[in-house]
Amino acid sequence: MDVAVFDRDDPDFEPALALRTRVFVEEQDVPMDREVDGLDPEATHFLLRDPDPVAVARVRDHEGDLKVERVAVARERRGEGYGDAVMDAVESWARENGYDRLVLDAQVPVVGFYEGRGYTVQDDEPFDDAGIPHRRMATRLG
Repeated sequence: MDVAVFDRDDPDFEPALALRTRVFVEEQDVPMDREVDGLDPEATHFLLRDPDPVAVARVRDHEGDLKVERVAVARERRGEGYGDAVMDAVESWARENGYDRLVLDAQVPVVGFYEGRGYTVQDDEPFDDAGIPHRRMATRLG
């Protein structure tokens, strides 16, 4: 599967944002001003199409680590391996760009997905983000 990697000014940003909006704003009731948080210009974005947009993510430097954010898979395509594919692209990009530690804030229902990829929970209790319980997770790239 081919994943496009781009910045905020690339034409792929609009379909990526549209998928994020469908998943986070429409499905999960995240306020639009939380989803579009002003950090997209400093992030690197990932978009997987098959043939339509099916998975997205963004990453940005966070205190020397790479923070993975806005990972989403289209509802009708979940369970088909697209989450792994976009995370494979993120982790490959991280290695190529000199990062050895990735952090992310996982929604509680998908903690197991990230644990299966080698991420471990870093906090003692879930925390709330936009009304959704999350756990801070991290992994070291080998």
